[in-house]
Amino acid sequence: MGLSIPHLLVVLVIVVLVFGTKRLKNVGADLGEAIKGFRSAVKESDEDKAIARKDEEPLEGEVTSKEKDQA
Repeated sequence: MGLSIPHLLVVLVIVVLVFGTKRLKNVGADLGEAIKGFRSAVKESDEDKAIARKDEEPLEGEVTSKEKDQA
């Protein structure tokens, strides 16, 4: 019970009629910026973890093995 190409085209036409092409273009641009921001945040987080491991200092909020043993 999947969506075939004719069904998707009907949905696309309805969405364009309801929202208009200009609003859809803006939504697409906003979605692209949000994804780009998310990717950069994940990359920065990975870089912070790599730096912390190199310095062997825990990150803020990170649970260390010593804290696990005490709990």
